[in-house]
Amino acid sequence: MHKLFLLAGSISGMLSVMIGAFGAHALKATLEATNRLETFETAVKYQFYHSLALILLGILMVQFQNKAFNVSGYGFIVGIIIFSGSLYALSLTGITKFGAITPVGGLALILGWAALAWGIFKTV
Repeated sequence: MHKLFLLAGSISGMLSVMIGAFGAHALKATLEATNRLETFETAVKYQFYHSLALILLGILMVQFQNKAFNVSGYGFIVGIIIFSGSLYALSLTGITKFGAITPVGGLALILGWAALAWGIFKTV
């Protein structure tokens, strides 16, 4: 399972850099005109932070095994997709209904951190 999380973190990290650069250059004027630049930047930041968390989790899993670490990794992946994805969609389309699912992604990220803490408490 650690390999999945290492790969997911690496690919997500790469994508967050690419998406961030695209937003900062090609989309900047559009995002500023719609007052969505800050929302877009929040999506990029959270995606990048949690990409790093996935990589660190994968490294931790090489040494320690606990089912909570699997929950953590999947929580991070689902959270990245729903949280950052909904903010990207909101920023680019202006459809505010995308913002309604953002908290679900936030809960998945929180679950990821809680499961990581539990796994560390029980294992390390």
